[in-house]
Amino acid sequence: VQLQASGGGLVQPGGPLRLSCAASGRTLSGLTMGWFRQRPGKEREFVAARKRSGPGTYYADSVKGRFTISRDDGQNTVYLQMNSLKPEDTAVYYCAASPLGLITSEIRREKNYDSWGQGTLVTVSS
Repeated sequence: VQLQASGGGLVQPGGPLRLSCAASGRTLSGLTMGWFRQRPGKEREFVAARKRSGPGTYYADSVKGRFTISRDDGQNTVYLQMNSLKPEDTAVYYCAASPLGLITSEIRREKNYDSWGQGTLVTVSS
């Protein structure tokens, strides 16, 4: 599967932004989808994920209650709605896919994802 992330940009603190991850080559309904980010000077970290079947979604503690991952099967696209953005959310955001039905303990680990988008930069600043 090929992934194309988009939607990054400059946003003021407290503002919203929605990232998109369009997939080609395979339907998303058969994939576990995740969002990861790499903040300046930091290692890449887990942000959010959605199981390939059922309603299960997972979030990093730092974004819980502010970010929402969703999937549109008709558009074959996964979204990351980000609200109440903070300067510390500044990062390059990556979407990722796994054909595996990952369990809770695995879904946050980037090594379990084998397809990655190119990344989109989000800058939160006034």
